[in-house]
Amino acid sequence: MASRKRKGMIIKNSDTKSVTIDMATRSLTIGPGEEKPITPEEVRDPVLRESLQVRAISIVRPATEEEDAELKEQLDKGRRSRSGRSVSSS
Repeated sequence: MASRKRKGMIIKNSDTKSVTIDMATRSLTIGPGEEKPITPEEVRDPVLRESLQVRAISIVRPATEEEDAELKEQLDKGRRSRSGRSVSSS
C-alpha cells in the first residue's frame, strides 16, 4: 500500500479573542477571524487537535502545494536566522 502525501491546512480562529497554540514545532497566535497555514506535521500535533476539539479554531481547507512550499520556506528562513547563520539572497 502506497503512503499518501500529507498536506498542510489553513486554520481559522473562530473565537472572539486571540488564540495561541503552543505546538511542538512552534507557537502560533491567531487573531479573531484570522487564517494561518500549518504544515502537514503540525496537522497531527496533539495541542492543535485539542484546540480543534474545543472549537477554538477550525480547519478552513487543505493548503495548496504552493501554500505548503511558501510556509516551509518561511519556517526554514526563520530557523536559519535564529540559529545565527546569515541568510543571503542571490
